Amino acid sequence: MRHLMYRLGSHPKRSLRFFLSGLALFALSMMLIALGYFFQPWLQIPGVIILLPALSIAGYGYLGIFANRFSQVLSARESAKAAAKKAFEE
Repeated sequence: MRHLMYRLGSHPKRSLRFFLSGLALFALSMMLIALGYFFQPWLQIPGVIILLPALSIAGYGYLGIFANRFSQVLSARESAKAAAKKAFEE
């Protein structure tokens, strides 16, 4: 599990790029769905089709961002444990 967290969080800039791309696609799909609701109903179909990949891309990016933050917490915890163990031994 720890190896997976480190692997997913190893590229935070790439994860942020995925998240922002997915967010932009999500905004586009919501705009198409809203335009289809108010003007032309056929605009909702591309909006719904774009919605699933947008959510997947944004979710993958968010998972990478979360994994990066969580791996930093794990690393800090391990170093604090090592420092406490060293201080206890002295």
